[in-house]
Amino acid sequence: MTDRTGLFAGDDPFDIARAWLAEATATEPNDPNAIALATVDAQGMPDVRMVLLKEIDGQGTDGTFVFYTNYDSAKGRQIGATGTAAFVMHWKSLHRQIRVRGTVTREEGPQADAYYDSRALQSRLGAWASRQSQPLDARSTLVAEVARAGLRHGTRPQRPPFWGGFRIRPVQIEFWADGAFRLHDRFVWTRRDGAAEAGWDVTRLSP
Repeated sequence: MTDRTGLFAGDDPFDIARAWLAEATATEPNDPNAIALATVDAQGMPDVRMVLLKEIDGQGTDGTFVFYTNYDSAKGRQIGATGTAAFVMHWKSLHRQIRVRGTVTREEGPQADAYYDSRALQSRLGAWASRQSQPLDARSTLVAEVARAGLRHGTRPQRPPFWGGFRIRPVQIEFWADGAFRLHDRFVWTRRDGAAEAGWDVTRLSP
């Protein structure tokens, strides 16, 4: 692709994504790593919510995007049923966005433990206390459960077995940058044959 220069230059989409995220970290006032994560429920109804992307791991055919959550949450159950998800990351200050679609596996090893341990103590206890996505009668009930979690688990709680990471292995990544008069630049990286382990084809799309 001869005209894929500047913002879009490079042979690895994960390197491009990391570079864009690094730029956004310097310009976005809040949560430059926020993504709108889309899943599908058992009835085929789409669902979307904001989560924080915590890692862009690997390169080439081995790259993944990682976020963390309660596995028993609505998104956790939906991902568990379908094994797929999509997200968009948009940076208003940069006039850019990245869209990703792919297959999903759990991240439950030392990497998940290390991220959990890096969180504030109240957030770690909150992970134990919250029955995420389930009905809650009052905020005071949740606060009381956090206090009980503190008594049970102390100041160094272990990562709950129902809480950890999800690793999205893309089959498609699209990079979009705003253009004058809505003549935007779009390049989509697609796995050959749709296989997560295959190489990439890159195509410019009409805005």
